[in-house]
Amino acid sequence: MGGVDTEVGTDAPDTAPGPSPEFDDALRERLAAAVDVARSAVAEVAADGVGEHLGHAIEAPFTTTHRFAAALSGYRGWHWACVLALVPGGEVTVDEISLLPGADAVVAPEWVPWEKRIRPGDLGAGDLLPPAEDDERLVPGQLLTGDEELDELAGPVGLGRPRHLSREGRSAAAARWAAERGPDAEIARGAKHHCGTCGFLLPVTGSLGAMFGVCANEFSADGQIVHLQYGCGAHSEVEVSPESSTPVAAAYDDAAVDVVVLPQQLAATMAARRAAAAPRAPHVELDSPDEPVDPEPMANGGDERAPGEA
Repeated sequence: MGGVDTEVGTDAPDTAPGPSPEFDDALRERLAAAVDVARSAVAEVAADGVGEHLGHAIEAPFTTTHRFAAALSGYRGWHWACVLALVPGGEVTVDEISLLPGADAVVAPEWVPWEKRIRPGDLGAGDLLPPAEDDERLVPGQLLTGDEELDELAGPVGLGRPRHLSREGRSAAAARWAAERGPDAEIARGAKHHCGTCGFLLPVTGSLGAMFGVCANEFSADGQIVHLQYGCGAHSEVEVSPESSTPVAAAYDDAAVDVVVLPQQLAATMAARRAAAAPRAPHVELDSPDEPVDPEPMANGGDERAPGEA
């Protein structure tokens, strides 16, 4: 048991095939109770020790798999699995020890062949990407493409190319183009006009021309294949109504002075108005500016007689 995947046979001598013994409850109980046997076997392999017992399971007749937590650095979520075997009349033996990932273990992603790992944009300068020998997107140049217009131009020997696009190749290209710049794109759903009526659209020859064209607007999808039902705000027939322009707010004069009337000023103004509206005392002409004025006669209606005189 020097490695992780260890297999130990039983000491029972080889015998001729006979009736299959019964895997009864007694054998099951003995295998389930042999936790110490499984732990000792795993301890010989696990240099960092063996963790807690995680339980056991019967995966085949006359065998039981005991699982222990693994304390290995970098193996979070992994566990040790020890398979024990027992036949009637025999002793418990160790069949296999393995380090297995659990549900939360960090494992490497599933291996994918390199030709299936290539993604659009991966090809760089100097890279070589030959097509597969059985690439269904291509057909020999001497065969018809299924596109009547292209077949008429190419003649019996094609366009001087050993291979050209097949019907499957054109369908795959149309699906990609429609997904990126097709009628279901968000910008197309919000557009009033479509590319089929735009003056910036360059037609495409062949059957794909019934669905696609090339945009020649430098401010939009310049040089890109667009669906005829695609659209954007840079359509050649877009017009902006003067009434739809955003109104400009009046400039704010930060040098203006706001007049604020204080309560005490308002009270003083009202008092002055009441004083101006009150009746005035009679005007008295004085003989001399220095002669004093007796207020009593004025108070008695202007009578100059002294009090008590008839």
